[in-house]
Amino acid sequence: MKLIKNAAGRLVPKEVNGEKQIPFQGVNKYKPKGYKVKPKIETCIDYPWNGNKVVKDLEEALKKCGLKDGMTISTHHHLRNGDTLTNSLFDIIKKMRIKNIRWFPSASFPVHRHLIKYLEDGTIHHIEGSMNGPLGKFTSEGKMKGIGILRSHGGRYQAIQDGEVHIDVAVIAAPTADPFGNANGTTGKSACGLLGFALADSEYADKVIVVTDNLVPFPCIPWQIQGNNVDFVVQIDSLGDGSKIVSGT
Repeated sequence: MKLIKNAAGRLVPKEVNGEKQIPFQGVNKYKPKGYKVKPKIETCIDYPWNGNKVVKDLEEALKKCGLKDGMTISTHHHLRNGDTLTNSLFDIIKKMRIKNIRWFPSASFPVHRHLIKYLEDGTIHHIEGSMNGPLGKFTSEGKMKGIGILRSHGGRYQAIQDGEVHIDVAVIAAPTADPFGNANGTTGKSACGLLGFALADSEYADKVIVVTDNLVPFPCIPWQIQGNNVDFVVQIDSLGDGSKIVSGT
């Protein structure tokens, strides 16, 4: 690993997981160049004529998204330690025999200790996000296949909009959604509040899957995730344990 000294006097790697890094150059010393990345253009022909994007299950949605080895999957952490969708998501990815996924959550929690076995067997190559509890310990001990990258919430949004991280498939847990993909986090049995951490994912990901345990007739009002940005909708029995949604703050 090639190292370079940053402005704080620390040796940091020039590359992480095969991607070039920009070392800290000092306060107000670095000015990015170029433009923000652009979301892809979607048209009506990309969606069902009746606007109903509901598919049978999450596995079918992932297959329709063209998920394959080495892709980047994003999730949000609004359900906090009550989230069970993410564990189920990677159970399905393991079943599909897909490897080397870059998992790009806005954060992880102790409930995600279930995913350690997928970090060990290479289903997940590495995590980029806030790693807490058992996953944080696993990462700190150097057991991950790749190198874990800790991102602040604001830094995560910046990385998406500036093109540092390209999301292939965003899987968005939505406490309420309609068949077109409009969704919010403020109503339903799994209500968790606004879905702001998933907003950039819905706007910039190549494919967007909304997963809900409260499918309502169109239109879902208010919506925080716009159906115009959603490719597939999946209805499941439960997104997780609602009693633990307020945990960890």
